[in-house]
Amino acid sequence: MTDPNAPPSGLTWTHADVFCAAPLTGNGLCVFHVAETLSDEIMLRLTQEMRQFESIFLFEEESGIRARIFTVEEELGFAGHPLLGAAAVLHHNAGGDESRRWRLQLNARAVELTTRRRDARFFDAEMDQGAATWGDHAEGAARQSVLDGLGLADGDLVPGLPLAMVSTGLDYLIVPVTAEGLTRVRIRVDDLEARLATVGAKFAYLLDTENREGRTWDNLGAVEDVATGSAAGPAAAYLQRHCAAPGAITLRQGRFTGRPSELRVSIDPESGSITVGGGVAVVAEGRFL
Repeated sequence: MTDPNAPPSGLTWTHADVFCAAPLTGNGLCVFHVAETLSDEIMLRLTQEMRQFESIFLFEEESGIRARIFTVEEELGFAGHPLLGAAAVLHHNAGGDESRRWRLQLNARAVELTTRRRDARFFDAEMDQGAATWGDHAEGAARQSVLDGLGLADGDLVPGLPLAMVSTGLDYLIVPVTAEGLTRVRIRVDDLEARLATVGAKFAYLLDTENREGRTWDNLGAVEDVATGSAAGPAAAYLQRHCAAPGAITLRQGRFTGRPSELRVSIDPESGSITVGGGVAVVAEGRFL
């Protein structure tokens, strides 16, 4: 009997490492090449099967390439490293030109990306995230509730800097911490998402503002993300507004997972549009039986 929620025979995928300096570093990703409709359930189960933080599914349509992104828990309307990895994989499969441009259609927006080939299987990829949007600062009881959920005290925070909601597609509460605070932070509760929602955020991004290093997890704290492209834009916007950072910076992430990664971010001085990029290695291909 055929299981309607089983992967179709012949479904192929490519594994890429994103925000990396070499293969087997950076943030791993599975890029699925889909020739037929897949249910939401099977895309979620495939992501869980591959055990990466996220997977991306690419569908060829008359209007272009449609992309859907899943974590092991849910579908996301936007993410960074899946889009960058997908663009590099598309370039790898297409061959040819040293530089190419891509437009990937998500559920509610389209994203423009550029890839440049370094060698046969290594690329530089960049994406235009648009300008950052700002929400409120977390204050009072809501602020304390979030800090409690992260196991942080006031002494772990950088004095004088706010906990601010910033977004370029996903809503992050940027939490400015000291280097010691970045080491200490852990998600201590099972309702962090609800606590973040009270301040208008979906996820928390812990940012060591002095060393420009970040950390984030799924909201249950089960998996730490290696390198978070969707948070890099908000973090850079925060650093520019509150810490006088220049318009082009490099963020570090992944040290605590044993996968050190670098995320390059630049902010256009006129439009405020944010570009996020990094190295992408295409490392493996597979096919479901």
